[in-house]
Amino acid sequence: MKRIAVITATRAEYGLLFPLIKELRKYENSKFVVELIVTGTHLTEEYGKTKENIINDGIRIDQEIHIPVKSDSRLDIANNQAETLRKFAQLFNDIQYDAVVILGDRYEMLMVAVAATDMHIPIIHLYGGDTTEGAMDECIRHSITKMSYLHFATNEESRRRIIQMGENPKRVFNYGATGTDNILKSEKLTKKEALASVGLPYDCKYAVCTYHPVTLEEGNIELLIMNFLKALSYFDDVQFIITKSNADQGGMLINRVLEREAGNFSNIHIFSSLGRKRYLSLIKYSEAVIGNSSSGIMEAPVFHIPTVNIGDRQKGRLQSESIINCDTDVHSIVEAIKYALSDEMKMLCCHVQNPYGDGNASPKIAKKIMETLQTGMKLKKKFYNIEIND
Repeated sequence: MKRIAVITATRAEYGLLFPLIKELRKYENSKFVVELIVTGTHLTEEYGKTKENIINDGIRIDQEIHIPVKSDSRLDIANNQAETLRKFAQLFNDIQYDAVVILGDRYEMLMVAVAATDMHIPIIHLYGGDTTEGAMDECIRHSITKMSYLHFATNEESRRRIIQMGENPKRVFNYGATGTDNILKSEKLTKKEALASVGLPYDCKYAVCTYHPVTLEEGNIELLIMNFLKALSYFDDVQFIITKSNADQGGMLINRVLEREAGNFSNIHIFSSLGRKRYLSLIKYSEAVIGNSSSGIMEAPVFHIPTVNIGDRQKGRLQSESIINCDTDVHSIVEAIKYALSDEMKMLCCHVQNPYGDGNASPKIAKKIMETLQTGMKLKKKFYNIEIND
């Protein structure tokens, strides 16, 4: 029997893997199985125990691997990585999967990739080749790329970067982003249902927000999140639905500040997690997406919703015209939000083009994975040289 593992450690990553898991499991039979391994923040109360969202989606969970998620310091992250490596090396030693599917650039996924490499298990990587100059994700993403055999980029620029890193074009594909599949094909709540689920009236004006730490900046995290909250306070006619930060270094501090300050703002509503379906439904009817999450870059444009992208965390990532980039000071954020809420921006967003695929990535990726499993994946890779004109 052939067996592949799909790994997820966070709510955002699971949301992007969801349509692919469904497509891969269409191929399950007596000779092939797709195991979902859940780890990281999915299993912790402080990050919303989002394992329950997976269960509510009707997705079978095959393995649960508990790892630490403390993220106040660099040493916390390093210790988390060490334990992740130890536990996944043991898992992959006990179960010799035919392939492991990893998405993106999380520090936990780097350790999963190292464990798979140590145990001679081929890696299938999604969302490689992107650039995010403001975060450690940049080097982690490229490191996973070099350990991987099969690559599925979300856009043509990223596909070319993967090839530039020495990966053979025959193993690098651009079918678009699975996140676009979610938006265009998955069932969503009505506006009334979505707003009722977060305790807001049907006719309110609102925005969806997420603010993550910028892991390559040494600035005062508390100052940055307070600037963000102060900027939101200028718009008392808008309700702000804020999802807590992830488990990157500084994420816990951001969440503590959000919890501490929430009571001082009548129009701010904090959630550990909204779940895939509710999150996308709320974006669909929102005035804007605000913060520094990749979903504002890659998903909001599909809904023709403006994004206020704060700071450098997503710098370098392919963007559509609906993205408004701004600095981290209060004035810059306020001005960017004003423009996002303007009639001019709403008109522009009506015609914006999404650069991340047509919503059919997941079936194509699943088919290519199955074809590759049949032909086999060799761990010995020849570096693909490209000609450089000096």
